[in-house]
Amino acid sequence: MSDTPPLQLKSQKFRDTREKEWRALARQIDRAEKGQIGSFTTEELLELPVLYRATVSSLSMAQSISLDRNLITYLQALCGRAYVYMYGAHARPLQVLKDFFLRRLPQSFRALGIEMWLSFACFFLGAVGGWLMCAFDPSWYNALVGHSAQGRDTSATAEDLRKTLGGAEKEQLGTFSVYLMSNNTRVTLMAFAVGVIGGVPTAFVLLYNGMMLGAMMWLFASKGLGFDFAAWLSIHGTTEMLAIIIGGGAGFHLARRLMFPGHLTRKAALSTAGRTAGTVMLGAMLMLIIAGVIEGVGRQTITDMGLRFAFGGVMLVWWLTYYGLFGRDRKGAGDGQNP
Repeated sequence: MSDTPPLQLKSQKFRDTREKEWRALARQIDRAEKGQIGSFTTEELLELPVLYRATVSSLSMAQSISLDRNLITYLQALCGRAYVYMYGAHARPLQVLKDFFLRRLPQSFRALGIEMWLSFACFFLGAVGGWLMCAFDPSWYNALVGHSAQGRDTSATAEDLRKTLGGAEKEQLGTFSVYLMSNNTRVTLMAFAVGVIGGVPTAFVLLYNGMMLGAMMWLFASKGLGFDFAAWLSIHGTTEMLAIIIGGGAGFHLARRLMFPGHLTRKAALSTAGRTAGTVMLGAMLMLIIAGVIEGVGRQTITDMGLRFAFGGVMLVWWLTYYGLFGRDRKGAGDGQNP
């Protein structure tokens, strides 16, 4: 006969039947304590309170039948750690904002790396295509830009076009500024929203708007004002066009996760993708607001070509540095985002 005490057998059997739940809860709490709670899937978030209640039940039972002290101590510590994340005080609004802008937003942007490059390629190819189409057949300009030209059409003289780039005609500039702001906001939201019906509509939105930009660049270049237009555009364009590309990248991310959900159901994959894409879209909307302020003030007060290029370049370097470097783990272990 075995000499193992009955209490030890009871303790071992109790552990064998419930230890899987304890370990699962411990793994989730470990991730939460490392600041990775934002990377939890919907299933993991729903599972957390279930695991917590099961562990509390195990602790209560272990205490009632007087199991070994080490096991009870372990369960008490695990329940205490879980309680902090289940029922602890919520983070202060300032801390939430700090965490969002310094960690979650740039991490989410980097998680969409492939989609962002695809969005950039569509927009860039559209711009090149628009330029070439107008260069070979100027009638394409009206087809691409049409009524939105605001005086910038093929019949305008170089002097007429130059006036639209300076500080004169302030009323006209203000009207065009409002138009650009509303149009680019609509384009960004559309490129994101149509991602749920596949990547083709998102690609079309980016290509078409890139073609409009390329057509307008051709017009000014054909009048000898190519660099003037590029300088005028760079002040707000480096911020505004990057926001559009981000909107397209978010749309492509939704499409990819919907078409290739991996081990998840399509609904779960779309939910996971929606959190990451929604995060970067908040950043894109903020960028459009900043671009609107720049359009309304900086573009009309900074008239020197060199200063315009410098301002636009500084803004571009800032955004690339922010999205590329902020929020990285010190040990380079990754950003804790779902692919």
